[in-house]
Amino acid sequence: MKQKKQTLDKKLSTICCITVLSIITVLGWILPAAAADEKPIKIGVVTFLSGGPAGPFGVPARNGAEVLAEALNTGGKVPAPYAAKGFGGAPIELVFLDEAGGVTKQVTEFRNLVQRQNVDLVIGYISSGDAIAIPPVAEELKKLTIIFDAGTPRIFEDGSYKYVFRTGAHATMDNVAAAFYVTESRPKIKKIAGINQNYAWGQDSWNDFEAAMKTLIPGVQVAVSQMPKLFAGQYGAEISSLISSNVDVVHSSFWGGDLEAFVLQAAPRGLFKKSTVVLTAGETAMFRLANQIPDGTMIGGRGPHGVFAPDNELNRWFRAAYQERYALPPTYPAYKMVQAILGVKAAYEKAQAANAGKAPDQDQVIAALENLTYETPSGKVEMSLGKGHQAVQGTAYGTVKHVKGKFTLTNVKQYPAAKVNPPEGVKSEDWIKSGFKKTK
Repeated sequence: MKQKKQTLDKKLSTICCITVLSIITVLGWILPAAAADEKPIKIGVVTFLSGGPAGPFGVPARNGAEVLAEALNTGGKVPAPYAAKGFGGAPIELVFLDEAGGVTKQVTEFRNLVQRQNVDLVIGYISSGDAIAIPPVAEELKKLTIIFDAGTPRIFEDGSYKYVFRTGAHATMDNVAAAFYVTESRPKIKKIAGINQNYAWGQDSWNDFEAAMKTLIPGVQVAVSQMPKLFAGQYGAEISSLISSNVDVVHSSFWGGDLEAFVLQAAPRGLFKKSTVVLTAGETAMFRLANQIPDGTMIGGRGPHGVFAPDNELNRWFRAAYQERYALPPTYPAYKMVQAILGVKAAYEKAQAANAGKAPDQDQVIAALENLTYETPSGKVEMSLGKGHQAVQGTAYGTVKHVKGKFTLTNVKQYPAAKVNPPEGVKSEDWIKSGFKKTK
């Protein structure tokens, strides 16, 4: 009897082992299929991670990407309409690349991202020089590329692209709004000057501001336009020239380390007391140089970002999540990076819905992103210029005032997108000279 029981136990053990092996075999077929469905969307993210632009500009942009990607991959953390996990259920994988090194290096690195690292798309570029060089390469390689920050209007006013988009407004918005703001605040302006970096961004910024000022105040005099080299860092001669020019307003589109160096060198010498200085990209320095930026300085944030962002649910979530992780409020580069990622997510999921819930291909995502309107922590974004590839937004400016030693902005004015962006098909230069007419 005992021998029969041992034989029966042995048979049962064998049956169990076969059953377990069968289950494992079945799971071996099921699990890879499930994993295949979870293939991540691989995004190459290009931003300054070293050099002067990194601290005030590039690193906050990277931080914004990390905060958003982690929340999206968890699912349910980001407010509607972005509560769904990742991109349509697929997780996001970020591959970071340093933008430092110049145009030639960036073109080479872009090719590496696409051809060697096989990214699904690229989001990046702060420098307008880089942003002008990358689009022809993106078209050649047929890779979806989102410019998240660089401001020169030349990209889509001088070119037309299938694979390239810019989810932030271009610099004409910044400088036209600056002209409106300074003339509304100081209507008796007679003489202006500028100090801007000598490349596409600085040249376009000054040209648009000068033209807008001449449109708003015919007869305004231009005393001097300083164009130092990008990342020069030392501005003693230029500051001396600006001080001696005795102008009412000094315009500057300096950004990153150049902006901070200019403030730290010009403020002690009294330039900000002698003239009203308007910093179109000044918002990035607000927290880093709060005690060094003099009262009366006019500051913009390249759109309704950072301290100028609306009080909506997405903004409340993003500010809290960013500040909890990095112990500082997010500045506009972080907002603009988030804006870019959310734009692609919105387009991806729109294309996915039109594709019966299946993962869309690149062409379907591109079609969905063209002329898209979507919500962000900075409010509504409309992809309405550049044949649906260039975003427009409103913007804002404010004036610095220290109250009991605390940095604040007073006289904050919002400018709607329609007031500070040219219409589709009209170049910025022509629109400004026309007196800001809205017809083509």
